[in-house]
Amino acid sequence: MRYRLEHIGLLIAAGLVPLLPRPVVVALAKIFGALASLLDCYGRRIALANLDCAFGQKYSAAEKRRIVRESYQHFAQTMLDLMWSPRLTPGNFDRYIEMSGFPALDSKQSLIVVCYHYSNFEWLSLACGFRGRTGTILAQEFKNALLDPIFRRWREQSGHVFSARTGGILRLYKTLRRGGNTAMLVDLTVFPGPSAVAIRCFEMHTSVTSAHAWLQQRSGAALIPAHCEPLPRGRYRVVFHSPIDLGPNATPREIAQACWNSFEPIVRAKPGPWLWMYKHWRYCPKNPDRPYPFYSGPNGKLERMLAQK
Repeated sequence: MRYRLEHIGLLIAAGLVPLLPRPVVVALAKIFGALASLLDCYGRRIALANLDCAFGQKYSAAEKRRIVRESYQHFAQTMLDLMWSPRLTPGNFDRYIEMSGFPALDSKQSLIVVCYHYSNFEWLSLACGFRGRTGTILAQEFKNALLDPIFRRWREQSGHVFSARTGGILRLYKTLRRGGNTAMLVDLTVFPGPSAVAIRCFEMHTSVTSAHAWLQQRSGAALIPAHCEPLPRGRYRVVFHSPIDLGPNATPREIAQACWNSFEPIVRAKPGPWLWMYKHWRYCPKNPDRPYPFYSGPNGKLERMLAQK
């Protein structure tokens, strides 16, 4: 019954949100995000713990609460904008999304865009499609399978093809070898194991996917980090970073670390748009050299990953 109610609610929102003027959508996102930051006590606690460990005393308690509120508001804006996105077309998307440093690659050169949960990561994907760089992208299925077709329709409207994660890396490899493109969100924690690497993030260790590094090494695709930053009046700028090319002898860990290093200064300069209510440091060394958030726990596999050169 709950899944059916969620499905009905999403269908209603999908029908109503595109009818709203852009300023109303922006205002609603601020209201919903602010309410969520107050009502989601556990998420707020995680976010504050993350900020304490990442920045120490750089921000006051009031400033950290403001950053947490902004983080919720940016996530609410991203979700409402995805519902509003049927209003975007190849002819009008540049009114709402600027592109900075869009890669000028040969049409036959495959591309891996490395993305982060920073501001409107959904519109970053749509903008690349509208600019002609469509690709195959893996998506995590919802527990409520009734929601998947709706989100897939929104995410594919600029030409992308979304695929299930099961067997997905092999499909992406074949796509890149044929000269296709893909984009990957790489800032979420994954369980330490064969498909993960340990990197240092805000001077704390975390375990993230190695898929983008593996794909670059084996396909020869260009690997370019990108992030989306908010602009006034509900507009955005998609910024492409310098390509990551460490040579054929680089390890997946070195490649993943280089990708993160290109992005961390963005978060340090403007932390609000990042997803602070997520458990970014779920695993930690047994004897950490600095404080980790309260939810972190020692993990032997992470220890072994850190010991590897």
